[in-house]
Amino acid sequence: MGVQHGSSRTQLISDGSVVYAEALWDHVTMDDQELGFKAGDVIEVVDATNKEWWWGRIVDSEGWFPASFVRLRVNQDEPMEEYLAHLEEVHAGEKDQAALGLLLGPGLPCKEQMRTNVINEIMSTERDYIKHLKDICEGYIKQCRKRTDMFTEEQLRTIFGNIEDIYRFQRKFLKGLEKKFNKEQPHISEIGCCFLEHQTDFQIYSEYCNNHPNACVQLSKVMKANKYVFFFEACRLLQKMIDISLDGFLLTPVQKICKYPLQLAELLKYTNPQHRDYKDVEAALNAMKNVARLINERKRRLENIDKIAQWQSSIEDWEGEDVLSRSSDLIFSGELTKLSQPQVKSQQRMFFLFDHQMVFCKKDLLRRDMLYYKGRVDMDHVEVIDVEDGKEKDFNISVKNALKLRSPAGDEVHLLCAKKPEQKQRWLRAFGDERRQVQHDRDTGFSLTEVQKKQAMLNACKSHQAGKPKAVTRPYYDFLLRQKHPSLPTALPQQQVFMLAEPKRKASTFWHNIGRLTPFKK
Repeated sequence: MGVQHGSSRTQLISDGSVVYAEALWDHVTMDDQELGFKAGDVIEVVDATNKEWWWGRIVDSEGWFPASFVRLRVNQDEPMEEYLAHLEEVHAGEKDQAALGLLLGPGLPCKEQMRTNVINEIMSTERDYIKHLKDICEGYIKQCRKRTDMFTEEQLRTIFGNIEDIYRFQRKFLKGLEKKFNKEQPHISEIGCCFLEHQTDFQIYSEYCNNHPNACVQLSKVMKANKYVFFFEACRLLQKMIDISLDGFLLTPVQKICKYPLQLAELLKYTNPQHRDYKDVEAALNAMKNVARLINERKRRLENIDKIAQWQSSIEDWEGEDVLSRSSDLIFSGELTKLSQPQVKSQQRMFFLFDHQMVFCKKDLLRRDMLYYKGRVDMDHVEVIDVEDGKEKDFNISVKNALKLRSPAGDEVHLLCAKKPEQKQRWLRAFGDERRQVQHDRDTGFSLTEVQKKQAMLNACKSHQAGKPKAVTRPYYDFLLRQKHPSLPTALPQQQVFMLAEPKRKASTFWHNIGRLTPFKK
């Protein structure tokens, strides 16, 4: 049974049926009234009366979450699924498989119906998506090219990226799917091979997603002039498109590529290992997971840069270059006792480990949330040494739970002590993670553009000029926490945002737009 529309969804919940959704993206939150989850998590939807924010439950946690971050499960009712899974885990051999077949009767009709539902959903969402891409290419790009007085070719390339290449590819991909689709008996369809044939073609999405933040910046610049606002609205009406703003339309390819692994995982779940499509679906799922993983990671990193800029602007007495000039990910943070030569006096410091560098700060004695910049360590030019408990030769003192950061020449040495052995081990793991992250970024070619760095710092400076205190505060969260009853996050003032998918908890057009992407909320 598929749950398709808002009204039937709300009806199901009010009837007492349990409605499940699967997360498309990670939802990172620091607020206890919001539900945090990772891509792929299953959420029980408790209240879906509001279009943009739903109330849901995962195990024993409840809270609000953005509806556009999830898709409702195609098969809400899964009779015998847990029983099947249990039997398949317990019985591994062929005899047991045969016994399972006898037990359930020929053909597993329940599973066939479930597979039919998933295949039908894949086909219908693919056709809907082609319509969206066609609307963007013919409704917007074609019209923009006629107006050389308004747009340069370079501007259009920035705003629309390689979406025309994606449109051409997806048409070819849909033709392949249609050939393999069995209309009379959808569950027989063998569509796994279509994904495998085109797995390298899907990599064009990486270019689109990398460009997307620049597209948002460029679009916001032109939209400051009313003539562009009116022009894009005229394009939408002329093409008879649904009521989604252009930046909402431009987000659909990002949503789509993140949705494929969820659809394929569901397809695999309802495909018998004996089915001719099983091996191909399994391989296709892994291939699409890899594409989505890279894109998800980039999305998270790009969303992080605003947080990092905000964090830096809250630090007192900042010196030297911005964190963003070299780093884009906070890997770990915590309090350690620091000893440095030549004084060898111990100091309690807060350490923030980013890729390429570690910043350390001093806490204000009275206002514990206020931090003062005290220095940084270049992680590219130090080695991390695990120090045994006892006498430490460089500093000639007895230490416990210590580790050392030392430059190859030995001219820079920092001795860091944790309170507990497990904290030290956690830091050692974090330093390993930092080196792996740096290598991974080199391998995948990830880097921030100067535009992105400048924009993030500009946004952070503006928020402080607006009269906010220097200490790290979250007025949006504080407002929510003051409410006596759970309340929906309210609409926030409009401001430009340049990231792929996850909303920042600050003024943003993003919420306004992603919440309206109803065709892709299934």
